[in-house]
Amino acid sequence: MNEDDGRALVLFDGDCGFCQRSQRLIRRLDKRGNLRTAPLGGPQAMAAGVDEMPTATGGTMIVVDQGERLERSDAAIRIARHLGGPWRLAAWLGGIVPRPLRDGVYRLIARYRHRLGGGSDGCKVTYGPKSDAS
Repeated sequence: MNEDDGRALVLFDGDCGFCQRSQRLIRRLDKRGNLRTAPLGGPQAMAAGVDEMPTATGGTMIVVDQGERLERSDAAIRIARHLGGPWRLAAWLGGIVPRPLRDGVYRLIARYRHRLGGGSDGCKVTYGPKSDAS
């Protein structure tokens, strides 16, 4: 798949166990195939105009959806919306919470994400049919 296939691109820190598990969960829950995933700093991220490395983003997950770039809690809400079902309700509820509060919680999780899932020596982001990486 190429970067213009219409699906939202979810970019993760590929050297973070917590991020890797989150990415695998999203892929499993994405029954409609609305999302594709790739590591920050990889070719798919660069093709989408995101050239930051995970350390530069401070642990921020980035979603590029129809040309719009979303970060932190806005990215998580967009992912939930794409997942549909009960996740759409979670997205709606999350949208009610003021962004500074949502992003504060997001930053707290991001700060300790390596402790939550362990790190690795290299990118272990899963590639497959729901990713455009080969």
